[in-house]
Amino acid sequence: MDEHEFKEMVDRHRDLIWSVCKHYRLSAAWQTEDAFNEVLCALWQGADSFDGRCAERTWVFRVANNTLISLSRRIANQPTSTTQPSEMGVDNAEEYHLAELIEQLDEPDRTIVRSHLYGFRHAETAKVVGMTAGAVSVRLSRALRKLRKLYNQ
Repeated sequence: MDEHEFKEMVDRHRDLIWSVCKHYRLSAAWQTEDAFNEVLCALWQGADSFDGRCAERTWVFRVANNTLISLSRRIANQPTSTTQPSEMGVDNAEEYHLAELIEQLDEPDRTIVRSHLYGFRHAETAKVVGMTAGAVSVRLSRALRKLRKLYNQ
């Protein structure tokens, strides 16, 4: 993939990449823009590995999600701070609260819920998390129940 093709791919999926980055609560030191740039680097480095076995959108989501999971793990040992929604690039308190609740889920449930929020079908999500579509459906249902319970607490 040359630079022009890469730029076109990023332009097609910019909103998806931005949404994934925005919903990860990393730390005050890592702004949404920083996470976005990390994802762009990962996409560029992996661009030649995209073989078309899944939809381009699914591949972009997988790379973005995996990049942010890795980034979250790398900064997990850093001291925590009180991050304000505006520091995360999140526009409103509801979205911030939802991101906090999703962070309380285990993997792969976080990925399954996020992919559902971004409009992926169960079959597409199954490719991302390495499960069957049926298993994704069950995990999503359980995760949404848990989110409702957490929200009501």
